[in-house]
Amino acid sequence: MTTASAEHAAGRRRRSRSKRWTLGRTLRCVILLGFAVYCLIPLLWLLLAPTKTDAQLVGDHPLSFGSLDQVATAWHHLIAYDSGVIYQWLVNSVLYSAGSLVITLATSVLAGYALATTRVRGRRLILVLTLIAMIVPPTALVLPLFLEINAVHLTNTAMSVILPGAFYPFGVYLAFIYFSTSLPRELMESARLDGATEIRLFWSIALPLAKPLVGLIAFFGFVANWNNYFLPYVMLSEQEMFNLPVGLGAVISGTPALNPAIGGSQLPITRPEVALAGVIVVLPIAVIFLLCQRYLVRGILAGSVKS
Repeated sequence: MTTASAEHAAGRRRRSRSKRWTLGRTLRCVILLGFAVYCLIPLLWLLLAPTKTDAQLVGDHPLSFGSLDQVATAWHHLIAYDSGVIYQWLVNSVLYSAGSLVITLATSVLAGYALATTRVRGRRLILVLTLIAMIVPPTALVLPLFLEINAVHLTNTAMSVILPGAFYPFGVYLAFIYFSTSLPRELMESARLDGATEIRLFWSIALPLAKPLVGLIAFFGFVANWNNYFLPYVMLSEQEMFNLPVGLGAVISGTPALNPAIGGSQLPITRPEVALAGVIVVLPIAVIFLLCQRYLVRGILAGSVKS
């Protein structure tokens, strides 16, 4: 009798735990689904907007599909804007982002490795200054950066965007954390005993092991520079030097459909054309994320466990 009662009580506790677990999992799924819908609906609207005319975009259901012919029409209108200057903006965005990224990778990985593997004088001060630089809003540095760039007569040039964009303290600190926690000390000591120099240690051991870190810094650095608006807006004055975000802002400000204050215009640029330009800005980041997601996950998790 006692054994039967105990089994009955244990079964009741298991059913109670199962019920609570099912309720908790359902609640988590509902919350995650809500966040997914909240994030996906604007992206879906952006993808569908170029398929409709301006009248359809205003009158039809926000998530309705128009036609692929309208996408081609919007594209022809977009490339007709100022004799196809959008191609130049695209080239400029690639140039500015790639140039800044090369300098960022070269400086961040080397600086993080040096801070993690050596005990140089002032190391703690450098790390504190790196943390302070991380929390300073980038927009707060634009004016002093403009004054510096103007002092060396580099404003309205590619270097006025590339050089400030290469300043990436987050990459330095990320590399420091990665090399401090994930680099096998025994392997490095063995290589030193075999006569390997510090350059050989970095090039043959540390750098091959840091592929996830390089992928992580490359992705975040590229996204930050590709989406950069305020710095190029301040540094560049000629339309041919704009990157895509600043160029898109110029298109919007010159479109009566989105800026009625400028009055009538013969430009065939309306909301679908602007939405298509937005898709062009977002598309490279989505492609790079799909190509680098394996390195991103490994890079994010690599520093979480100390070996």
